[in-house]
Amino acid sequence: MNSRYDAVLLIGFGGPTGADEVRPFLNQVLSGRPVVRDRYEEVVRHYELMGGRSPYNEHVEKQAAALRAQLRGRKAEIPVYVGMRNWAPHLAQAVAEIALSGARRVLGFVLAPHRCEASWDRYVASVDEAIQKTGARELRIDYPSLWHDDPLFIEAWSERVRASIARLDELGQSRAEIVFTAHSIPVAMAKESRYVEQLNESSRLVAQALNWNDWSISYQSRSGDGREPWLGPELAEVLKTIGRPAIVAPIGFVCDHVEVLYDLDVEAAMVARKSGIAMVRAHTVGDHPKFIEMIASMVTSAKTD
Repeated sequence: MNSRYDAVLLIGFGGPTGADEVRPFLNQVLSGRPVVRDRYEEVVRHYELMGGRSPYNEHVEKQAAALRAQLRGRKAEIPVYVGMRNWAPHLAQAVAEIALSGARRVLGFVLAPHRCEASWDRYVASVDEAIQKTGARELRIDYPSLWHDDPLFIEAWSERVRASIARLDELGQSRAEIVFTAHSIPVAMAKESRYVEQLNESSRLVAQALNWNDWSISYQSRSGDGREPWLGPELAEVLKTIGRPAIVAPIGFVCDHVEVLYDLDVEAAMVARKSGIAMVRAHTVGDHPKFIEMIASMVTSAKTD
């Protein structure tokens, strides 16, 4: 099968792979950003509790491997590369390897379903910087159109949430509320994007696919220095007042990392226990076949003349 693309670049956030990388990683991520020292040390402790590392890179590599398999199944021998904004394998390394391979037209897939300056613009800018840094100006990077409402993305999430619902007993299922969650961002940033609108649309479509009327949206992983308002309500506050079983679905993330594992599996779970409610957490889409099929379709549906 022919495609106009010579390669695919999965573009991710990145994460430390060992305890000695945690502080250098955080210094890289937070460079130039106003974050109070107590919050910095708190995040360090989160990594320590999770074994001093993040599984993020491993999950993205699994997504890349699954995508390669999908493309082979479509008779499309298109190489898939991984590049991270904040840690190895860095975007500049990936861009240099792509250029060296002789590829010229690349599908760049940013691993974030809902777009704002932090989750989209920075990634695109980082790819441009990598191209300038490596001198690979012959590369053309195309980005897919919005996919937060793609039927395959919605189907993948519906299956993840359905599996979580099944973990509740019959009474719990009849009373449960699905609480969709995403990374909080400053209100000012949200106003300059369709982040909230896209998050609401994804959540509504998943709830609709499940025929589930009781659902809400919350936010997690807030940072900053506390001087500007961020999106709310915070997940912890929702769990304190919900008064019913909660199915927490981190729809704003496409694979597990410390902000999911700690904020949900440790912190939110503790709040739920103290509040006397049952809570189950849906897995992120990760390498779910439907999600990978969506990306593969973006690659192969754009055919050459």
